[in-house]
Amino acid sequence: MGGVTDLVTFGETMLRLSPPRGERLETTRDLDVQAGGAESNVAVGAARLGVDAAWLSKLPDSPLGRRVVGELRSHGVRTGVSWADPETTRLGTYYLEHGGDPRGTNVIYDRANAAITTVTPEELSTSVFESAGRFHTTGITPALSESAAETTAALLRAAGEAGVTRSFDLNYRSKLWTPEAARAAYEGLFPEIDTLFVPRRDAIEVLDREGDAVEIAHGLASEFGFTSVVVTRGTEGAIALREGSVHEQGVFEAETCDAIGTGDAFVAGYLAKRIAGGGVGDALEWAAATAALKRTVDGDLAVVTPEEVEAVVDGGAGIDR
Repeated sequence: MGGVTDLVTFGETMLRLSPPRGERLETTRDLDVQAGGAESNVAVGAARLGVDAAWLSKLPDSPLGRRVVGELRSHGVRTGVSWADPETTRLGTYYLEHGGDPRGTNVIYDRANAAITTVTPEELSTSVFESAGRFHTTGITPALSESAAETTAALLRAAGEAGVTRSFDLNYRSKLWTPEAARAAYEGLFPEIDTLFVPRRDAIEVLDREGDAVEIAHGLASEFGFTSVVVTRGTEGAIALREGSVHEQGVFEAETCDAIGTGDAFVAGYLAKRIAGGGVGDALEWAAATAALKRTVDGDLAVVTPEEVEAVVDGGAGIDR
């Protein structure tokens, strides 16, 4: 990957398989196929908003692996992939069954022996950091395997040594590890992180924090030296702490078609605005608007435009004639 890269991300991308709404996995004859992964979702969302974005990962050299690359590239994301032997590794998948109340939505992961679990730092080129502005990853990746955890740490260190601003979305997944194991791993990475994104509930349940979002942000910034801490609060919006100043942002109302990927869209909107030179308050506004738009789009990806984000921020709505 040549040229200047605004944003580099690293992590696992899977294929998402979903039956039509109202149908069960046990009985459906049709499955919709899309790519989905926290870090690639951020890369796609940011790329859609004008960012030069790249995604690093390891995939099996198979039609399914190439399917992921093709889908990400179709949204303008450049890819730096280490290709694995498809005879010994595979592409992880997950099944999403949409269900209304009282059943709810169910997610079933099938990611054992995925190629990403065998990734090593040597397999991914860190030369991209020589001309990169930001690096982003999440707490999902180090949960996948010891090797993935080591590679996450190595890339964060390499980005820091290159002077790249590093962001990390906690993204705790209870199906991958316990709060205790996750906390130990996260805190081992925190010294290498400049901007932390964390839901308040995870800060309380996983990081053992107390207080409201502002108190949590101050405590984390003070203890670990983060430049910025963004704490999300679900329907109550989000706050961001940077250099002692607190910025607050509410949510934009949205009719939810698919909530999966909303948090990644939030991060994408925030990073896109910061990369464009916007302040933290403006970035939070863009984050909330991008997240709202994502809820109206089926699939993991925030297939949105800067004009749509601006319209939400400005209060525009209605029929595009």
